[in-house]
Amino acid sequence: MSPAIYQTAAVAFFLSVVICPLYIRFSRSQRYGQQIRLDGPRRHFSKAGTPTMGGLVFLSSFLIVILFFAPKTPGLFLALFVTFSSALLGLMDDYQKVVHRRSLGIRARDKLLAQLIFSLLFYFGLLYLGHSTLVKIPFTSLRVDFGLFYPLLILVVIVGFSNAVNLTDGIDGLAGGTAILTLLALLFLASLQGMPDLVYFCSALIGACFGFLIYNLHPARIFMGDVGSLSLGTALAAVAILIKAEFSLVIIGGVFVLETLSVVLQVIIFRLTGKRVFLMSPLHHHFEMKGWSEWHVVIGFWALGFCFAMLGLLEYTLLLGW
Repeated sequence: MSPAIYQTAAVAFFLSVVICPLYIRFSRSQRYGQQIRLDGPRRHFSKAGTPTMGGLVFLSSFLIVILFFAPKTPGLFLALFVTFSSALLGLMDDYQKVVHRRSLGIRARDKLLAQLIFSLLFYFGLLYLGHSTLVKIPFTSLRVDFGLFYPLLILVVIVGFSNAVNLTDGIDGLAGGTAILTLLALLFLASLQGMPDLVYFCSALIGACFGFLIYNLHPARIFMGDVGSLSLGTALAAVAILIKAEFSLVIIGGVFVLETLSVVLQVIIFRLTGKRVFLMSPLHHHFEMKGWSEWHVVIGFWALGFCFAMLGLLEYTLLLGW
C-alpha cells in the first residue's frame, strides 16, 4: 500500500487528538452532558454529565483528511453521503436528548424512516455506478444474484449495522475499538480489490477513531453519542457493500451482530415466557451485571472482535495461498 495511506491515518489521528480536548471544554461550557439510563448498571450513574456528541470530532477529522488525500471517485462520495446522512440523523437525536432533555430522542419510527430513505438513495447511487447484484456467500464458491431483492439486502445491512454499532456503544471505548478492528479488515479487502478510494476512506476513519479513543477509554472524558455510533455503523456497511463483502461483514463485524442478537433474543423470550435470557441487554451489560469491570468487558470484546475479523478474512487469505 502507498505510504500516503499511512500518512492519511496519521493526520486524521493528529487532528482528532488536537480537536477533542477543545470540544470537551466547549461541551462542558454548554453543558452538553450524557444522560444515563436509570435501569442500567449502577456504576454508570457517575458518568452522567460527561460530554457527548464526540462523533463530531472524529467525523470532522475524517472528512478533512479525506478531502485532502483521497482520490475523488463516485464510490467515495457515495460512501461519504450515506455516512454523513446517518451522522446528521444521529446529531438530531443527540440534540433532542442533550439540549431539549428528551431522554428518548427522536421517535424510533421516525429514525427508521430516515434510515430507510438514505439507504434507498444509496442504492440508487449504486445503480448509477453499475453495481452488481451478485452477492458472494462466505466460504463457498456460490454467488447469488439477489436481483430485485438486492435493495432489501442494502436496507438490512445499512440499517442493521447502523443500529448495531449504536447498541454496542454502551461502555467506554467498546464501540470505537471494535469498529477500528472491523475497518482494518475492510481496508485489507478494499486493497485486495484495488479500490484506493475506499482504502483511504477506511484509513482516515481508523486514524480519526484512534485519536478519539484516547479520550473515550475508561474513564471516558467524552462519549461519541448517536452522531458517532450511527455514522460508524453506516460507514462499515457502505464500505462492505461497495467492495461486495455484504455477507462477510456479518462475520467480520461479529461483535456488533452478537450485541444486536442479544437484544432481539431478550425481547422475544421475555414476551413469550416472562423470563430473561441475560441479566441485561445488550450483551456487554450482561457481563457488567455479573461483576466484570469495564476494562475486562472491553478487552474481552476487542479480543472477540479481532477473532471475528480474522475469521472473516480467512477465506481471502486462503485464496491468496497465504
